[in-house]
Amino acid sequence: MSKFQPVTFFQPKKNSYKLLPFRFARLSDDRYFLSNMVGEYLLLDKESLNDFVHHHLSPSSEAYVDLRAKQFLQDEYNGVAIDLLSIKTRTKYSRLSNFTSLHIFVVSLRCEHSCPYCQVSRQSEDRAAFDMTEEIADKAIDFVFKSPSRVIKIEFQGGEPLLNFPLIKYIVERAKKINETEQRNLDFVIATNLALIDRDILAFCKNNGVHISTSLDGPEDLHNKNRPRPGKNSYQKAIEGIELSREVLGRDQVSALMTTTEASLKRPKEIIDEYIRMGFNGIFLRSLSPYGFAIKTKSFAAYQINKWLDFYREAMEYIIQLNKDGLPFQEYGSSTILTKMVTSKDPGYVDMMNPSGMGIAAIVYNYDGTVHPSDESRMLAEMGDNTFLMGNVLTDSYEDVFSSDALLVPLEDSMTNGMPMCEECPYEPYCGTDPVYHYAMHRDFVARKPESGFCKKNMSIFKYLVQKMESDTYVKSLFLRWANFI
Repeated sequence: MSKFQPVTFFQPKKNSYKLLPFRFARLSDDRYFLSNMVGEYLLLDKESLNDFVHHHLSPSSEAYVDLRAKQFLQDEYNGVAIDLLSIKTRTKYSRLSNFTSLHIFVVSLRCEHSCPYCQVSRQSEDRAAFDMTEEIADKAIDFVFKSPSRVIKIEFQGGEPLLNFPLIKYIVERAKKINETEQRNLDFVIATNLALIDRDILAFCKNNGVHISTSLDGPEDLHNKNRPRPGKNSYQKAIEGIELSREVLGRDQVSALMTTTEASLKRPKEIIDEYIRMGFNGIFLRSLSPYGFAIKTKSFAAYQINKWLDFYREAMEYIIQLNKDGLPFQEYGSSTILTKMVTSKDPGYVDMMNPSGMGIAAIVYNYDGTVHPSDESRMLAEMGDNTFLMGNVLTDSYEDVFSSDALLVPLEDSMTNGMPMCEECPYEPYCGTDPVYHYAMHRDFVARKPESGFCKKNMSIFKYLVQKMESDTYVKSLFLRWANFI
């Protein structure tokens, strides 16, 4: 007699499985994208999907095995499926109890640039009334260390923050002193156009572990067009500043960010080539946002999201070809999305969080002491709309600020799990929610999803990334490397 039962003994009885919650959408003529509530996904052909939902799928089929392994179905041999979904859900939202790691200090609204796409209602260089004071900085620092997060990043923004560099020094030194007791993982970043950078500033940065983040919009003519300043030399200042900062701090301590304007849309390859020429290993293809001077100068309305998506796809095809040709280079926005899709990690990128990252991932202390749940909401306030104003460090307690309706109401209203269209979208587990964007565009925290540029942009990117992985084994391998790099 055989010591083992036949294979059929271990196979589920025909049609004995039950479906677990999932969503699906057509990817191509005969391929469908399926995801479950925790972001596990797979692709099925139309026939297999039809058999699956009608309980006709054979237990011996490859599709059945994959669906069971990723908790799309439950049968008598995987009774722990519900428990696994519960564990993965708790893991997915575990970051919420350890919130607000990024603290943005707007130390000055003054700026010597006059960028037409600027999201900030900047002030002229000589308006010292728009600088943060030490009193406000002290109160804001107290807020920083009341955050439950063990990882704290303080980022200095403006305007041009180097126009108030003495206050940056004050904040860094005081925060480090407090941290001798607090023992947080403390980091600092200055977001600067580099026009005012010098060796003395960089020496302080080196001695105190301060990183530099700057803007680089592309080749010289494009950068100067996007970021005009007296002397018409913003590109020269940026390049000289990048090189000097790398010399003093090291290459990995200096990062750059670009913004796509109407003038950028036809030049994705040139922009990427500029980043490669400057020795960067990747680029973040950032679109315009509807705030500040970007609205006042009509820059945001200059192009529709469809044009930006064409720009994105052309840039991605070029980046993929560069990698095939042996030059490692990545697109950081796509890497963030891929990390959410194919790993258990959540990079915590504010714009791609659900609940929204406003207040949870980042908080903004404005030069006047007002507190805002995101940089974008601060920009709305500078335009005269205080819908998201949480309070003021000079007059309100930490508890009052973080329990304000200006934060809690939009967070509650914009959860995608029960939002029309979002709850049916298979890309929902990887997407975020942006109540500030939707309020700015539609005067509603949720808005109508068919009219949402945020929704259209993200869904198009998700579909593009999945299709590229589906159609090209090299690209799939490349994207998996990007996902595990974040």
